Amino acid sequence: MEYRFSDKLAALKPSAIREIFKSLTDPSIIAFAAGNPAAETFPIDEMAEISREIYADMAVTALQYGTTEGYMPLRRAIADRQRAKFGIGKTAEDGLGFADTTVIVSGGNQGIELACKAFCNEGDSVVCEDPSFIGALNSFRSNGAVTLGVPLREDGIDTAALEELLKREKRAKLLYLIPTFQNPSGITSTLENRKKVYEIALRYGVMIIEDNPYGELRFAGTDVPTYKSFDTEGIVIYCSSFSKILSSGMRVGYLTAPEEVIQKIVVAKQVEDVHTNMFFQILCHRYMTERDFEGHIADVRAVYRRKCGLMLDCLDRNMPAGVSFTRPEGGLFIWCTLPESVDMNDYVKRCLERKVALVPGSAFTPVIGAPCNSVRMSYSTATDAQIAEGCRVIGEVAREMIGD
Repeated sequence: MEYRFSDKLAALKPSAIREIFKSLTDPSIIAFAAGNPAAETFPIDEMAEISREIYADMAVTALQYGTTEGYMPLRRAIADRQRAKFGIGKTAEDGLGFADTTVIVSGGNQGIELACKAFCNEGDSVVCEDPSFIGALNSFRSNGAVTLGVPLREDGIDTAALEELLKREKRAKLLYLIPTFQNPSGITSTLENRKKVYEIALRYGVMIIEDNPYGELRFAGTDVPTYKSFDTEGIVIYCSSFSKILSSGMRVGYLTAPEEVIQKIVVAKQVEDVHTNMFFQILCHRYMTERDFEGHIADVRAVYRRKCGLMLDCLDRNMPAGVSFTRPEGGLFIWCTLPESVDMNDYVKRCLERKVALVPGSAFTPVIGAPCNSVRMSYSTATDAQIAEGCRVIGEVAREMIGD
């Protein structure tokens, strides 16, 4: 039979990252490709203890259907912590004409997809940083939206280019941003850049999706206020998750946005999966409120501080002249750029042949097929020895292809 797939999915290609994952079943591969959190950051013993407690005193609640909005104690705990620690979440008492509310979603990526579903009609545009997270790009495309890119600079998205695009793009509905330790680049936008972007989005009537899964992972520098913390007009949908600080496999994320927006997102979520996994919602709540949550996050940061520092030192020693790379202050990623003379797909292929897996930058371009002379590298899952050996290999391949 000839299958006639929907227009929304016909043009979608498998994620390059997920395809590379298939090669990672080979234990000899050094995995710089995956964005997985480090396994040593999972609080396994404490989670096992909490799991036993849940089965002992809340088994029916954990195994039964729940509300689409999420487990209420977890929603309250997240909302309270966000307000106290990050200034996120406006209430009716703020007198702004809207009140924020928080709902639980099945991983941060579902929150991104639901926001697109709530705002975008077929053919509407989502404006993204270039480069941007492939999972979000495919979520937008699968909903029939067109993804458009604006160059990402050292201080954040190019504001002049953003305004020029919004002047001519009348169907732009959403502006998708990862302003802190951006995936894939590792860049953190400045407060000045964020405020300018907020003003532009407000002027052109575009909602901002602020994706912040890495914000808790700062291991150097100073925190920058989130967009949501200074959102006085109700135009920011804030998305984060427990994936990078507790466990990615639990698939527990959350959205904070004006209540009117959340109501539509909840309806869309009911259609998709009814509600997020109840057992893990309860586990997250108990870990937040009954264990040393802040101490655990500090321990996670220390792991990535050391791993990132090691990879940067190794890159400094091994990469030839003409190769540049970002120096993140947190998160999981380094963005490495080679001269334009280097064929990046060939570079990635040669590295993989020598047992080092990278992700080509072309996987992260909002415009499908656009050229990119960068690769994304993650230091999160490799051992110290693998980081040293992997950087030696990719430096060696770079020298061969550059002719150094």
